[in-house]
Amino acid sequence: MFHKEGFKIIIIALVIVIGLSLLANVFIEHPTIRGGVIISLIILLLLILQFFRNPKRNFALNANQVLSSVDGKVVVIEEVFEKEYFKDKRIQVSVFMSPINVHVTRYPVGGTVTYSKYHPGKYLVAWHPKASEENERTTVVVKNDVIGEVLFRQIAGALAKRIVNYAEEGKEVEQATDSGFIKFGSRVDIFLPLDAKIKVELNQKVKGGISIIAEK
Repeated sequence: MFHKEGFKIIIIALVIVIGLSLLANVFIEHPTIRGGVIISLIILLLLILQFFRNPKRNFALNANQVLSSVDGKVVVIEEVFEKEYFKDKRIQVSVFMSPINVHVTRYPVGGTVTYSKYHPGKYLVAWHPKASEENERTTVVVKNDVIGEVLFRQIAGALAKRIVNYAEEGKEVEQATDSGFIKFGSRVDIFLPLDAKIKVELNQKVKGGISIIAEK
């Protein structure tokens, strides 16, 4: 199963791979070189397919829990000053996504979207300290009746050239449903209340909509 954001790219890639493979079959006489070119094209297509995969998952929804928005590895757990929306201290949990991870972004909590904003910016590597403030990004805040307001930020990386954000202010959203997509590698920052009980550790691998980031 593939995410809708990948349909166009997958079709274009498929046409290009088939076309170049036919050309290689016609114009490259050496069988080893011809075979190498065709295999390389197939590998490229498989990488694109796996990047846009959207596996079915059984979500265990809980209003007392904050779920990971994305698949990846926890790279930051620290108390920071969040200056865009809250303008006070929060606990930041950041998840880095490599190009081989599922890149669907999910709502970490259910509730009402109280803030949604896109910021154009740079394309520093996703783990760069200034990526959260200087890279292309979107910031979304969801107000949950139990936990309060939770902010999560999609951040483009060196390879990510397009962030898709579905969140609309005033919209009621369900935990773990699609909130967007980041194409070709990046990270997501989640900002939590200071009294949230963190349930992950640094370098822990997490799954979007499945892994529990924090509890109230």
